[in-house]
Amino acid sequence: MTSATASTITVPLYRLAHSRTGDKGNRSNISVIAWHPALWNVLVDQVTEAAVTRQFALRQPRQVTRYLLPQLQAMNIVLDDVLDGGVNDSLNLDSHGKALSYLLLDLPIQVPAALALHLAGPPM
Repeated sequence: MTSATASTITVPLYRLAHSRTGDKGNRSNISVIAWHPALWNVLVDQVTEAAVTRQFALRQPRQVTRYLLPQLQAMNIVLDDVLDGGVNDSLNLDSHGKALSYLLLDLPIQVPAALALHLAGPPM
């Protein structure tokens, strides 16, 4: 889904970045890596701890911590107590990191229209 105004467009995060995930115990690590360096500042401004906490409200993380890696145009998001006790303790099927990255990559992001040429996927 894409919406647009005169100067910005709204697209899911996966149009700006890809993700890698991992989990240990009841903690999930989700990395977000920009598809293009020009998108980095948009990611820093909008993929905040508060935005991630809202996106994961149903999972009720105890804490969300963001670590920036500007040289790589990447960030690591750490979500504590989000895996229903941990992969080995949870009765949920596939509730660990790999499944959770898709929830994060669906986060709506407002992008300046001038940066649309750097988005992944079909042209706007």
